[in-house]
Amino acid sequence: MDSSLLHTKKVQNSWAMYDWANSVYSLVITSTIFPVYFNSVTKGLNANDTVDFFGFEIINTVLYSYSISFSFLIIALISPILSGIADASGKKLQFMKFFAYMGSLSCVALFFFDRNNLEWGICFSVLASIGYAGSIVFYNAYLPEITTPDKYDLLSAKGFALGYIGSVILLIINLLMIQFPSWFLLSDDGMAARFSFLITGFWWAGFSQIPFRNLPQNPFGKDIKKEFLVKGYQEIKKVWNEVKHIKVMSRFLASFFFYSMGVQTVMYLAATFGDKELGLPGDQLIITILIIQIVAIAGSYLFAYVSKKFGNKRSLVVMVLIWVGICAGAYFVYTVYEFFALAFVVGLVMGGIQSLSRSTFSKLIPRSTTDHASYFSFYDVTEKLAIVMGTFSYGVIEQLTGSMRNSALSLGIFFLVGLGFLLLITIPKKGLETKEA
Repeated sequence: MDSSLLHTKKVQNSWAMYDWANSVYSLVITSTIFPVYFNSVTKGLNANDTVDFFGFEIINTVLYSYSISFSFLIIALISPILSGIADASGKKLQFMKFFAYMGSLSCVALFFFDRNNLEWGICFSVLASIGYAGSIVFYNAYLPEITTPDKYDLLSAKGFALGYIGSVILLIINLLMIQFPSWFLLSDDGMAARFSFLITGFWWAGFSQIPFRNLPQNPFGKDIKKEFLVKGYQEIKKVWNEVKHIKVMSRFLASFFFYSMGVQTVMYLAATFGDKELGLPGDQLIITILIIQIVAIAGSYLFAYVSKKFGNKRSLVVMVLIWVGICAGAYFVYTVYEFFALAFVVGLVMGGIQSLSRSTFSKLIPRSTTDHASYFSFYDVTEKLAIVMGTFSYGVIEQLTGSMRNSALSLGIFFLVGLGFLLLITIPKKGLETKEA
């Protein structure tokens, strides 16, 4: 395909709209309404908030942490194969559609979750997570194909900003539904929460039609071969061997792994922390996450500007240091206003570190390659394994110590290790010329 067609504003804007479509899942399902609803229907069922899950007794919030770990472990295991298949067969868009529809339909299924079918809720929340994470593998891989390296930071930031704006709009609607269910002809706030899961699924699938219609099907004209499954494994092995010899990329991935353990865990478990440790009501928890999302819109652009002026490395170092302070601060938070203040700082660096990490990695992919999905699979697997390790260790520490404060404090160690690896690298401004570094 003509590169001029790939780099059109229409294609780039359509790509960014997938963030608008799927970010409602990460905000409504993973960060706010679902964990609050999950806690409300599982709290007090047994002593110490334990629940029966397929015959096993486990603390409700620990079960939630482990369910996140499990879902991302699954996607971490299969995404390298899938992205290799996508690169080898030219079916990147088809795989993106499959996982997007899996995730959106799973959100719809959560409408039927209540305290009488805990297994149903956990299983479909896991499937929704797999759908979300799986689609992101192929979505991210489009970035280096639809723009030039000098525009990676801004286009990546645009995607995250659209995602935050769209998800905030839907969250405000959902919050009104929960606060005033009678306005929407709903029986109570529990029904309103379940109805929000339904809307999330429809929003995700509906707005996904924009990128699905305009993103290129097979931009490099690759042949669709019957042996693409085997080819997928071969592509993964080839890229892994290349990554090992690109020192700056391997060190960046190590840094990204450790600081993502902290970032992603905070994103997924902030609401459960506020509920269990501070006893905040559901509406205040949702407002807290809303603060994070609104500030994150500005944060993603702020640090895109900082990176343009001072470089990606310095910008990332500053954000990681701020995250270390956040982890320490969480241990000493006891009031709602302190929690709101901490949420403001989280929002400032959450959007920036996600956006800049994605665009920084794009700069480290050798310009001579067309196997972007395979390269991004390593990026995505690194992030998914970080979520697995971060949420699992968070749950284990809570189970052993009985306090999420200790879990939050331990996340600071992951950020410090990530900072150490980050200080060892020099990030090129215009990308790597070859696969040697």
